[in-house]
Amino acid sequence: MACVHMHHRRSVTMAYRLMIATAFVMLMPYTVPASDELPKEAVLPMGLAGKAIQASLDACNKDGYRVSVSVVDRAGVLRAMARADGAGPHTVDSSRKKAYTAASLRRPTTELAELINRVPTLQALREVNDQVLMLGGGLPIEIGGEIVGGIGVGGAPGAHLDDACAQVGLEAIGAAPKVPAPK
Repeated sequence: MACVHMHHRRSVTMAYRLMIATAFVMLMPYTVPASDELPKEAVLPMGLAGKAIQASLDACNKDGYRVSVSVVDRAGVLRAMARADGAGPHTVDSSRKKAYTAASLRRPTTELAELINRVPTLQALREVNDQVLMLGGGLPIEIGGEIVGGIGVGGAPGAHLDDACAQVGLEAIGAAPKVPAPK
């Protein structure tokens, strides 16, 4: 009798294990790998960053402006930077901070500067951190509907001129325009 009871117990245990294994195999296709849960985001390639910088430098140089141009990624981390011969040392930091501000706040810096002048309660945006610069010349880089970085130009004699040179950089890489075309 003990042998029959032991045999029955083994059969139940085997059947139970088989049910669990079958359920596991059947549910396997429905499990989601962790990699599928990771966000997917576009990255601005170094080649495009360099192309945008060169186009901006060339546009400013053609007009006689000695500038620095910086490109940052979506997180505001510097991807590439160039300083034209004769550009002032301050243009290095201003171009980087303009690019950072445009990428971080996802708007042209001229627009942001005008906005905080119109709406005094937004003055605190200047103090977000020491990398923000509310001065024209920074444009977000938008490709395929996604902000992938920012470009900043510093050193032309006027924010509108920095903006114009930065816009040429956007055009060179097929990014969405951020400065209205001159009338």
